[in-house]
Amino acid sequence: MTDFALRRRIMVDTQVRPSDVTKFPIIDAMLDIPREEFVPDTLLEAAYIGENLALEGGRVLLDPRTLSKMLDALEITRADLVLDIGCGTGYSSALILRMAQAVVAVEEDAALASAAEAALARTGSETVVLHKGALAEGAPNHAPYDVMILQGGIEQFPQALVAQLRDGGRVAAVFMRGALGVVRLGIRNGDEVIWRDIFNAAAPVLPGFAATAAFQF
Repeated sequence: MTDFALRRRIMVDTQVRPSDVTKFPIIDAMLDIPREEFVPDTLLEAAYIGENLALEGGRVLLDPRTLSKMLDALEITRADLVLDIGCGTGYSSALILRMAQAVVAVEEDAALASAAEAALARTGSETVVLHKGALAEGAPNHAPYDVMILQGGIEQFPQALVAQLRDGGRVAAVFMRGALGVVRLGIRNGDEVIWRDIFNAAAPVLPGFAATAAFQF
């Protein structure tokens, strides 16, 4: 029988801590939440490997290093309302729930949303608010958010989401250019987000976040 608790500890000790992620809330959440509950049955044995895991519809579960470093940069506190965009099967939302005041998770893929509902319930994370709708539209009914995180690549950050982030709020996303990507941390300042690069990573671009092609003669 697979010892998933041991694999969780190995994941934290070999993928998370060596990436300079040492905040206790993140470490505790990653040790506590059973990642295997959030992966397809065919990938159970790969639940703790250090790479993106394929989900339905070309989506992925971000690798532990990337996700943990994004959470580290966002500095989530118990006072924060967090919007988790493209939550997939819900793993990221379950982690964030251990750190934040509340989590609203957005998912537009019906199969992924159904899997997230079941996995969140199995892991005692049913207080995550699961909003089923277009990822790029966010969840305006619960705005403004203190923190946003996107569980996949983006080429552009829609103005609709800027409007849902409180002034001074933080957002982290994997910006993709072709096959190369960089995670950026953004802070809302008035009507715009000021971004800075924090580390390299890559993920498939989420639905609705591809750059609009420029018109050419």
